[in-house]
Amino acid sequence: MTMSKLTKDLSPEQHEELIRALKTRFEKNMNRHKGLEWDKLHSKLVSNTEILYSLNEMERTDGEPDVVSQDKKTGEFIFYDCSAESPKGRRNVCYDRQGQEARKSFKPQDNAIDMAAAMGIEILTEEQYRELQKLGNFDTKTSSWVKTPSNIRKLGGALFADRRYDTVFVYHNSAPSYYSVRSFRGSLRV
Repeated sequence: MTMSKLTKDLSPEQHEELIRALKTRFEKNMNRHKGLEWDKLHSKLVSNTEILYSLNEMERTDGEPDVVSQDKKTGEFIFYDCSAESPKGRRNVCYDRQGQEARKSFKPQDNAIDMAAAMGIEILTEEQYRELQKLGNFDTKTSSWVKTPSNIRKLGGALFADRRYDTVFVYHNSAPSYYSVRSFRGSLRV
């Protein structure tokens, strides 16, 4: 990418601040990524401004992105939103555009699927959400939309998950629904 792209997406100060926040979080939460080294991740991060933009968006919306694993086949590092509760900067959203447009009144400003796409990330699947929950207790007071299978979505539903009573629950709701304590968590491969 050219310098103008970097400047458009992240200023040098934002770039440094993001790298510093990611490194601090990486070192503070080694239990999430045992055996992985910051220096190897850092070299992949600094060379990819699109990835940095996506990570900055995750950070800006209070997702607290952190590495949760490394793909053994591709070598890619996998980031998830690791904030204790669903990211504050992404709450009050329907599941997708179709759900958003179906609302007759009190339409939210955005939806989870479009927000994730604009950020350059993927919404966690149910399986990924359960993997995240093995690393800590997340969404004990909030909930997060998870990628919904097309057969459920065609019928107007969408899935969300949370952790209550030391158990991960996956529920259904209509896709146009939105709540002040529901957001979505994303993943990003680096």
